[in-house]
Amino acid sequence: MSIDPATPLEQLKQLTRPSPPTAASESLALPSLHQHPNQFALLRQRRFAPFFWTQFSGAANDNLFKFAFTVMVTYQISVSWLPPAMAGLVIGALFILPFLLFSATSGQLTDKFEKTRVIRVVKNLEVVIMLIAAFGFLSSNVNVQVPVLLGCTFLMGLHSTLFGPVKFAYLPQALNERELTGGNGMVEMGTFVAILLGNIVGGLIVAIPQVGAYYVALGCVLLALAGRAVAQFIPPAPATDPGLKINWNPITETWRNLKLANGNLVVFRSMLGISWMWFFGAVFLSQFPSFAKEVMHGNEQVASLLLVVFSIGIATGSLLCEVLSKRHVEIGLVPLGAIGMSVFAIDLYFASRGLPPAPLMGVATFMAQQAHWRVMLDLALLSLFAGLYSVPMYALIQLRSQPTHRARIIAANNILNALFMIVSAILAGALIKAEFSIPQIFLFVGLANAVVAFYIFMLVPEYLMRFIAFIASRCVYRFKITGDENIPTQGAAVLTCNHVSFIDPVLMMAASPRPIYFVMDHRIFKMPVLGWLFRLAKAIPIAPRAEDPVAYEAAFEAAARVLRNGDLLAIFPEGGITKDGTLQPFKGGIMKILENAGRDGLDVPVVPMALTNLWGSFFSRVEKGTAMVKPFRRGILSRVGLIAGPALPPTSVQPEVLQARVAALMAPE
Repeated sequence: MSIDPATPLEQLKQLTRPSPPTAASESLALPSLHQHPNQFALLRQRRFAPFFWTQFSGAANDNLFKFAFTVMVTYQISVSWLPPAMAGLVIGALFILPFLLFSATSGQLTDKFEKTRVIRVVKNLEVVIMLIAAFGFLSSNVNVQVPVLLGCTFLMGLHSTLFGPVKFAYLPQALNERELTGGNGMVEMGTFVAILLGNIVGGLIVAIPQVGAYYVALGCVLLALAGRAVAQFIPPAPATDPGLKINWNPITETWRNLKLANGNLVVFRSMLGISWMWFFGAVFLSQFPSFAKEVMHGNEQVASLLLVVFSIGIATGSLLCEVLSKRHVEIGLVPLGAIGMSVFAIDLYFASRGLPPAPLMGVATFMAQQAHWRVMLDLALLSLFAGLYSVPMYALIQLRSQPTHRARIIAANNILNALFMIVSAILAGALIKAEFSIPQIFLFVGLANAVVAFYIFMLVPEYLMRFIAFIASRCVYRFKITGDENIPTQGAAVLTCNHVSFIDPVLMMAASPRPIYFVMDHRIFKMPVLGWLFRLAKAIPIAPRAEDPVAYEAAFEAAARVLRNGDLLAIFPEGGITKDGTLQPFKGGIMKILENAGRDGLDVPVVPMALTNLWGSFFSRVEKGTAMVKPFRRGILSRVGLIAGPALPPTSVQPEVLQARVAALMAPE
C-alpha cells in the first residue's frame, strides 16, 4: 500500500486525461442477489467496506475540525473581528459556501473520471488541508491562527463538495438493486455517527488545558491519513461519461443539471423532498443549544445529550430501511417517515412548552425528571422517521437517474440541500425575531412538513401508491414474495397474474421495485375509493370491444406507450375477478399487446405471476359474488403470497401456455 506523492493540484490536472482503457475491464463485479444476509455483511466485502470507512473518516474529520475550531474561538482565544457569538455562524457559512460554488463542477468530474481515482485525489487533498490546519492550531499568533483555520474551513467544505457526488454515484455501481437501500442506510448511519463522534471528540480534546490544540492538530492529520490509506483498497469504478466536456461555469452548469434532473419528474421531486428533509433537520440541529438552555434548563452536557439522541435516531431509522423494505428500494417508507416527522415534531411542542423555570442542570439531574423523557423520546422518534424518509429517496435517485449523468444530478441535489439549509436558518432567525418560542418553531416546522409532504405526494403519486402497498402488505396481510428476482429491474416487460381480489394490483406493486402500469376493467374506476386510487396510479381502463370500441383501442395504445417508455405493464388475462377462486380461461388481449410491441421493434418478456391464498379474504368475492362485507372473515394478518416465475420470450407466449404457467405457480408444493 502506498500513497501517491503527487500533490492534489497535480492530480487534478492529471484527471483531465482520460482513464486508461483497462478501467472498464476492472469494473466492480456485482454479486448474486442473495450472497449476503443483511446490510452489515457489506462491511466484510471489499467493494463496500473500504469506501464506507473512507467516507466515515472524512465526515468525522470535518466535524472534529469544525467543532474544535468553534470551541477555540468561542472560549479560548479572542479576535476583535470575530466575536464569539458570530463564530459558529461564520464557520458554518464558510463550510457550506463551496457546495454552492463547486457542486456543479464536482458532479462533472465524477461522471467523467474513474470514481476511485477521484476519491483518492480528494483524500489527498484532505491530507494537505489538515497539515495546513495543524499549522494553524499550533500557531501562537491568533492573527495568523484564526485566518488560517477559517481558510481550512472553506477548504474542508470544498473537500466535502468534491466527495459528495462520488459518494452517492459509487454506490449504484458497487451494489445491486436489492443492496442499494441497505448500502445507503449504512452510509447514512455512518455519516451521523461520524458527525456525532467528531463533535464529541473535538469538544473534549480541545478543552484539555495547554495541549488541547496539539491533540486536535494530531487527530485531524491522523484521521486524514487513515482515510487516504483505506481509500487505496476501494476497487475501481469506471467513468460513466468519459467523453463529457467540463463546463467550468458553476451557474450555467447548475442550471443544466437541474434541467437534466427535471427530465425525470420522480427524480427531481425526490431531490426536492431530500432538500426539505435537510431544511427540517437543520432547524432542529441549529436550535439544540438554545433549546437545551432556555427551554430544558440544561447545561452544555444536556445539549450534547440531545444531539446524541437525535443522531442515534437517524442512524436507527437509516438501518431499519433495509429490514422494512425487504431489501428493495421501497419508497413507500417515505410517506411513513413524513407522517412520523410531523407527529413527533408537533408532540415535541406539547412536551416542552410547559416546563417550569429551573436552574441549569446537568445530565444526571435532567435524566431524573420524567417530563424530560417524553422530550427525548420525541426527538429520537422524530429523527428515526427522518431516516426512514431520506434513505429511500437517495436510493431512488441513484436507481432512476441515468448513469451517464447520475453524479451531476446528485451534485445538483447537494446545491438544493445547501440552499434549503440557508433558507431554514433565515426562517428560524425571522421566527425568533417575531418572538416565536423555540417549541413554537418546532410546531411550525412540524405543521409545514405535513403540508409539504402532502403536496409532494400529490405531485408524485408513486410515493402514495407505494405507501398504500406497503401498509397493505405489512399491516393487512402477512405477505410473502417468492421469485421477485424474476421481476425485471430495468426495461419493458409485461406482468400477467391471476385476478383474485380488488387489492391484487396493490399487492403486485408491493412486490415490484419499479412502478407498474395496470390495464384494468373500466368498471373498477367507478368505485368510490379504489377508483380514485387507480386513477391516481395512472391505471389504464379497458372496456370490451363490443361495449366501447373506442375505449378498447385507446387502452391498447396506452399500453403500447408504457412499453415504448421501457416501463412495466401488468394485465389480468382472465378479464375479471374470479367468482369461485379458480383460475379462469385467459383471453387474447396479451397477444394484441405483444403484437403491438413487436411492431414497435420491442422484444418484450412476459413474466407469469400468481397470487396465492387470497381467495376468501375481505377483498375477494365470496358470498353471493360480493366483496368487502366482512372485515375479519379471515382474521387479522392472514397469510397471502405472490410467486413470480421465470420470464417467457414473446415468441413462446400463447394464452393457453401462459395460463398453464400461472396455474403451475398457483399449485401447492
